[in-house]
Amino acid sequence: MRPITLFTGQWADLPFEDICALAQKMGYDGLELACWGNHLNVTKAAESDEYVNHIKATMAKHNLRLYAIGTHLIGQCVGDAPDQRLNGFAPSELKDKPEEIRTWAIEEMKKCAVAARRLGASVCTSFTGSPIWKYWYSFPQTTPEMVEFGFDEIYRLWKPIMDTFRENGIKYALEVHPTEIAFDYWSTKKLLDKFKDISEFGINFDPSHLLWQGVSPHIFLNDFIDRVYHVHIKDVTVNLDGRNGILGSHIEFGDFRRGWDFRSPGRGDVDFESIIRVLNHHGYQGPLSVEWEDSGMDRIHGATEAVEFLREICFPPSNIKFDDALKS
Repeated sequence: MRPITLFTGQWADLPFEDICALAQKMGYDGLELACWGNHLNVTKAAESDEYVNHIKATMAKHNLRLYAIGTHLIGQCVGDAPDQRLNGFAPSELKDKPEEIRTWAIEEMKKCAVAARRLGASVCTSFTGSPIWKYWYSFPQTTPEMVEFGFDEIYRLWKPIMDTFRENGIKYALEVHPTEIAFDYWSTKKLLDKFKDISEFGINFDPSHLLWQGVSPHIFLNDFIDRVYHVHIKDVTVNLDGRNGILGSHIEFGDFRRGWDFRSPGRGDVDFESIIRVLNHHGYQGPLSVEWEDSGMDRIHGATEAVEFLREICFPPSNIKFDDALKS
């Protein structure tokens, strides 16, 4: 069966050895290791054998495998328009220097591919950023040329990075997500058409970002399965009660006034059975990585429960047709 892993992005406050010990205790098979907080320094992983050996030995001590590296914050800095919020993702000496932040991010993403190869991971999950996200609602009016520029700009910025990914045998998996160049079904199709000649560029499938937009996650998964290189398990609930709006109202996660919010896997509205059936049909054998986000639940309780939930729903595909016995 597919390995069940934990994405450590929401646990980056914990020391590396502590999250390894905790993941083992909660029942995970491996990690999707975030390259922020206390978990992974990609420059050291790309250059230092001693550091790589430390990461590998610590994970092996806790019977964990490294399947993917989470590079979302770095990737956001590659493709975004200038935004003061990116200061929190880049080195402090680059504060309020958007072009220098972008240059740093491009080189850092290349190091991520090298680090992944040296650590034995096969994929980097990430964001691309978007120079045109603020245009998603077409007022003031957005022209088709402005949209096309945005997709062309992402291709221009990411093509040299993908060359390094190819050289290192690593896949890149964009998490389709609001604020990214691909955030729903049709923007994903447009982006993959743009990158049709770059097989390294694919998708980190996360149903939670699709459902609240009105996109059926299992249909999205089935249609783009050839480019799905990694799968996140994250749930979401939609609560449109006549007051709560789908756009979130600038209200923080965890507030009951939101029209949608993330939930621990199995406690929201995502139809995970249909997702498992699509994965079975297409023979996906990669990890199912729990990205645990639920502002109303203790994270250790929730992440432990998530493993048990996945073990229960991850049924194997059938190797027979149920009605064949009728012919015997």
